[in-house]
Amino acid sequence: MRLRNIIILTVIVPLFAILLVFSLVAIKSLEDNVRSKLQNEVQIITHAIGTTLSYSLDNETPEAMQEALHSAFSFHRIYGAYVFDESGDKIYGLGLGEELFEPEDIHAVAESGEQTGAYREHERWNYYSTLMPLTSPDGEVRGVLQVNRLNTGIENYTGFISLVAVAVFTVGAAGIVLMIWWGFRRHIERPLNRLLGVMERVEQGDREHRASVEGPEEYRQLSIALNGMLNAMAEKDADIEARQQKEIELEQRLRKSKKLAELGVLAAGVAHEIGAPLTVINGQAQRLTRSEHMSEDEQAKLQRIRSEVDRIVVIVRQLMDLGRQHNVEKESCRIGELVSTALELLEEEMDTHTPRLDIDLPEPEPEIVVNGQQLIQVITNLLHNALQATPSGHVRIQARVEGNEVNLRIEDDGPGIDDDVKNQVFDPFYTTKSVGQGSGLGLSMVHRIVNDHGGTIGVFDSDLGGAGFDITLPMDSHAAT
Repeated sequence: MRLRNIIILTVIVPLFAILLVFSLVAIKSLEDNVRSKLQNEVQIITHAIGTTLSYSLDNETPEAMQEALHSAFSFHRIYGAYVFDESGDKIYGLGLGEELFEPEDIHAVAESGEQTGAYREHERWNYYSTLMPLTSPDGEVRGVLQVNRLNTGIENYTGFISLVAVAVFTVGAAGIVLMIWWGFRRHIERPLNRLLGVMERVEQGDREHRASVEGPEEYRQLSIALNGMLNAMAEKDADIEARQQKEIELEQRLRKSKKLAELGVLAAGVAHEIGAPLTVINGQAQRLTRSEHMSEDEQAKLQRIRSEVDRIVVIVRQLMDLGRQHNVEKESCRIGELVSTALELLEEEMDTHTPRLDIDLPEPEPEIVVNGQQLIQVITNLLHNALQATPSGHVRIQARVEGNEVNLRIEDDGPGIDDDVKNQVFDPFYTTKSVGQGSGLGLSMVHRIVNDHGGTIGVFDSDLGGAGFDITLPMDSHAAT
């Protein structure tokens, strides 16, 4: 059941019922008071002229009787006064209502000696008439006095007034209920429905929807409280999502660490098993190149064999480095010096590709506690990938200090990295380069070095149009490794 119906049934209807009962009781009391007043007035008038009439009957003085009866008409709404003998026969009378009582009624009053009164109707007129015995000084009943008074207007219409009052009350009550219903609907139900609509939209997934702060003060406060609750829930959801993301990242890092450890064990065994054969192959190839009977083409092929052997040795060494636990020896280094050293190592490649290079470093240059050689290896590897991705293109190096951390970004305007493979770029042996141009271990090494320094690395879409790598490193020497 709706709230407005509950209020109407439990509050308004009982209240109106009580008011109706009190109104009917008040009208009834008014009617009784009017009748009682009328009866008392008639009885007083009857007693007032009864004494004179008793004396007139006892002394047989008709003039005094007539004068006493005439005096009765000086009172308000007295319309009839009659004197009857003991048998009920009229002796003298004036006015209306002579036939209100039968002779037997008058005779009964004479015999009982008690005054009586009654409401009577005659010729569509309503009267209140009283009969009072007239006695002599010795107590003998000599006659009966009848005094008639017309009912007052309010007395005649008390029943009609009651009906009108009930009708007016009913119409008024209906109007009040209608106004209460309209006011409840406009000022209570509609704001509640708006709040309910907000909750339903939030429940359906629209977590950004908020209630409008309008209407009565109570609903404004309720809307503000609801919005505050939704904002708090949104903050909690964001915090939970961030925690979940961190847990996912931590789990991925643990998986990578486990994978790298397994690779390290495998690489150690592979290196042990193929190290000697590779040494023999390299040595024999070198000896053959010294032969005078070798043509230039054959010597070139032997040199290719030696270079590929060296490449295999480098790959095996990188695999062993990936799986090995590293104790990082750190020192204080300036970020600008690390970038400059990496660029010097790539000087030949820079001269070949002649890229547009932008370097944006903060002033003064921040100092970070790291292993300089390893960080130079990270920067060199990322710059090498950028130069290969966009020959003669645009490369940007940018560093910023954020709290107790340094953020280093290396970006290019090359083809970029597809979203569906971004989570694989740091996996060992994953590469987008052609066969023979990359082992797929460079970014894995970068990822391992950054992790050893207690930092993080991620890939993003650069506003230059290509790929970007975002490295965050702690500035102090107490970072977790």
